[in-house]
Amino acid sequence: MIKYTVKLTKAEVDELNAIINKGSHASHSFRIAYILLNCDEGRHSSKVTNEQISKVLRVGMKTIDRVKKRFIEDGFEAVLERRPTQRIYEKKVDGDIEAKIVTLCCSEPPKGFAKWSLRLLAEKMVELEYIENISHVSIGSVLKKTNLSPGKSKDG
Repeated sequence: MIKYTVKLTKAEVDELNAIINKGSHASHSFRIAYILLNCDEGRHSSKVTNEQISKVLRVGMKTIDRVKKRFIEDGFEAVLERRPTQRIYEKKVDGDIEAKIVTLCCSEPPKGFAKWSLRLLAEKMVELEYIENISHVSIGSVLKKTNLSPGKSKDG
């Protein structure tokens, strides 16, 4: 395993101390600042072991290693900021499905029901094979976005 050695400049130490001592910052920034200050092997401070940092800050050893790695590879400014998510979310409900939900909501409810419910709409969408599966929460989101409600009267 590669050992990352953190050596902070005087300006970086001052900035990290400013984060800790003044203003309001995200807890992520505080945690990173404490980790970097304690891992510093430069001439401006004394190094503390990862085990001690882990116990005091209640963070895992891997977290400390990731912070050091990111500091060395990406730089001082990058380590203080949260990384944007790399995950790509696939949308299940597109414009076509939204149109089918709205059409279904505006139609007559099934026999035995006075009006459409979100769960009933979700079940009907699956029954008609418009979509493989959908939750009543997704149905509610679509109807909220289009300003519709399954319980609204059509008369007005």
